[in-house]
Amino acid sequence: MFGKVLPTITGILILISLFNIYVSPSYFKTLFTGSAFDSVTGAFIGSVVAGNPVTSYLIGGDLLKQGISLIAVTSFIVSWVTVGVIQLPAEIQFLGKRFAIARNISAFVLSLLVAFATVFIMEVL
Repeated sequence: MFGKVLPTITGILILISLFNIYVSPSYFKTLFTGSAFDSVTGAFIGSVVAGNPVTSYLIGGDLLKQGISLIAVTSFIVSWVTVGVIQLPAEIQFLGKRFAIARNISAFVLSLLVAFATVFIMEVL
């Protein structure tokens, strides 16, 4: 089974690596406009690009330094780590279509909830 999914996993890793190399964190500044939908924008971008937590913290710090809102950065980081549109074909092969899609949708929704909760807690404290 591993031999069957190895090409898919290799392709996914190459796509993620190329995206991380060719898209700079400063490009994200143009995507976030300061509107009320920045959290959804962050979650969508994080869902598509996907990556590891260490990289997301570095990019998240850069985004905050550029003046992007905490809610947008939080939704981006959480969806970056938990949702994986690029990884979906491999996940479907391993876990099944229904489970993989349900997991990604629930992770997307929860990334928005975590972002709102984080901002709320930060404002209260």
